[in-house]
Amino acid sequence: MSSHCCLPLFFSNFCATAGQQLQACRYSVLFLTTMVKVTYCETGTSELCSAGPLHAQCKVEWYFSLPCRSVYEALVAQIKKWRTVSTCATGGEKCLYKLQSASVHFISAKHTTPVKKYVDDINFRLVSYGFFTHCHVSAMSVSETWYAVTDHGTNYCNLYNLMEGSGLTEAPGYKEITSDFLCTQRSSANCTVY
Repeated sequence: MSSHCCLPLFFSNFCATAGQQLQACRYSVLFLTTMVKVTYCETGTSELCSAGPLHAQCKVEWYFSLPCRSVYEALVAQIKKWRTVSTCATGGEKCLYKLQSASVHFISAKHTTPVKKYVDDINFRLVSYGFFTHCHVSAMSVSETWYAVTDHGTNYCNLYNLMEGSGLTEAPGYKEITSDFLCTQRSSANCTVY
């Protein structure tokens, strides 16, 4: 049995033995050709750059009929509230968030998973519209682990849990836009677990 793969040698560990090889390679090529994702750079700005197609990440757009200052204050307060492991005592991953930097237009944080200690980078870009009475939030969560391809929706949950915990999912004008194309395994995400 050979273990040839249709991907470069670097990715050959994702292709299994000959019996599973064809299916794994077809999936990998499909994934490579259909998944084009964008992430925020580590520059502390809202500049966009590519994280690559084979990387666990999530991009979500949210809209609110609230001023961005209110959205900003709610998100920052929630990140600070969930900074210790004690908030995960009953299960889930609503803990170990760390605020990196914050301004009314850009929030940067990290989330560490409580069991395996994986770290994800989180960014929120807030843009006012409608004479400063509404807020558009572009959010991104990206796994720092270089080999993370799938994540069971963890990157989506990193973002959504903050929105829900802060009460923003009940805010006036709340609207979420994302998909499996923009967000690794979004349709199978279980945010009570992740």
